[in-house]
Amino acid sequence: MSCVSGTTLVELENAADLFRCLSSPVRVAIIQRLTSGEACVHELVEQLDLPQPLISQHLRVLRGADLVTRSRRGREVTYALADEHVAHIVRDALSHTTEGTSQPHEHHDGAPDR
Repeated sequence: MSCVSGTTLVELENAADLFRCLSSPVRVAIIQRLTSGEACVHELVEQLDLPQPLISQHLRVLRGADLVTRSRRGREVTYALADEHVAHIVRDALSHTTEGTSQPHEHHDGAPDR
């Protein structure tokens, strides 16, 4: 695979890994929630209405990809976005998927979805 615009193969692979990490609706929901500020696991459980083990599992994946950080707030551990880049990716993806939802999407050949 040749590289485009000076982007290396490693950089392309890292970007693909990021998209794989964001391929879960639960992880996208966690990122979306964390765009409004840090939260601890019990807050995420309550706000996303999902079981605690599931939230914790997805937080481990997000931490492993360096998309979220954790810190102590008293006796609780809080999670926050590592940086705003991932928030922009999620916002843009949600915006893209909801724009023009009343019209059928067109394929690259110009034919609408059926």
